[in-house]
Amino acid sequence: MKKVYFASDQHFGAPTPELSLPREQKFVAWLDEVKHDAEAIFLLGDLFDFWFEYKTVVPKGFVRVLGKLAEIRDSGIPIYFFVGNHDLWMNDYFETELNIPVYHDNKEFTFNGKTFLIGHGDGKGPGDKGYKRMKKVFTNPFSKWLFRWLHPDVGVSLAQYLSVKNKLISGDEDVKFLGEENEWLVLYAKRKLETQHYNYFIFGHRHLPMIIEVGQDAKYVNLGDWIGYFTYGVFDGETFELKKFEK
Repeated sequence: MKKVYFASDQHFGAPTPELSLPREQKFVAWLDEVKHDAEAIFLLGDLFDFWFEYKTVVPKGFVRVLGKLAEIRDSGIPIYFFVGNHDLWMNDYFETELNIPVYHDNKEFTFNGKTFLIGHGDGKGPGDKGYKRMKKVFTNPFSKWLFRWLHPDVGVSLAQYLSVKNKLISGDEDVKFLGEENEWLVLYAKRKLETQHYNYFIFGHRHLPMIIEVGQDAKYVNLGDWIGYFTYGVFDGETFELKKFEK
């Protein structure tokens, strides 16, 4: 079989469009490289540092990335998108304009007899109760309806400001490995294995590239990010690897 590629947490647009541009160009170069042997491409959320779809308006920018995704999808290569906590207000723009399905929760896939549970990873596991409560508010249809009444120049600018102030790329938070016993997604994967077996749990969100054994022939994978690591996952039909894009 050809290869299945996975990437997550690009956060394009942060901390500013100008500073984000080199990372966007690097990601487009990666897409150009992997399209030659890709069976499918999975994007696991936070592609944008903020995204909101008004009825007739989407955020300005990201033309290179969106154009490359359209080109690859038009060539017949499947692309799957999972919303993250920074682009959770995505609706049907990717589906209607790019023919890319959008998922708002984990989804199972099987490749060459290996089972995968794939998602962004936010709000999973036993901890992070404050975020889980906040996510319920943000995804509530009434909350989205209220936000939509803000003029895009106001709403998008405000959301972008708050997004950058409250995350890794601002430099205000130092993400470190917490140990298997404290990594919520590791605990989540082990709990899932009590009722159903998966060969791979593929997530983003944590921004740390790691592969951890969570059971017999079962691995938890975090893809890292495209801020400091520029890492991605690749499954060749037999094994899964994390690699760094060096170009």
